[in-house]
Amino acid sequence: MTTRHRTASSARTPVQQAALLVGAVFLLVGVLGFVPGITTDYDTMKFAEHHSEAKLLGVFQVSVLHNIVHLLFGVAGVAMARAASTARTYLIGGGAVYLVLWLYGLFIDHDSAANFVPVNTADNWLHFVLGLGMVALGVLLTRRTRTGATR
Repeated sequence: MTTRHRTASSARTPVQQAALLVGAVFLLVGVLGFVPGITTDYDTMKFAEHHSEAKLLGVFQVSVLHNIVHLLFGVAGVAMARAASTARTYLIGGGAVYLVLWLYGLFIDHDSAANFVPVNTADNWLHFVLGLGMVALGVLLTRRTRTGATR
């Protein structure tokens, strides 16, 4: 009798692997947002307002709330990567959230109280790319083949 041992990574579908990777990146970004030096002007970071001048990698405006959102998105990705259906939901739903956040960033006045996340132009375009990328991964990695089975 032969026993087969499958590692966790080999048992995961491509959509699960993608959700896990995206979740891990969000966790990393959330943590890095709290690291002085990697986040410039760290001493100006606010909880949730447009006056937070802290910038991740000196480019992307962040706040405590913004970093917490990244951490929560990361935890959700890791947790939802456990099953293909929830991984797909995470990628497509999360991508849709980021596309809405992109629109929010385009239409609000960045110097107003409405910019409570806060976001800047670099964040806006990153959110656009993230949104498209996540939706694309969720759709393409679970598209149906001619036999009707999902990948």
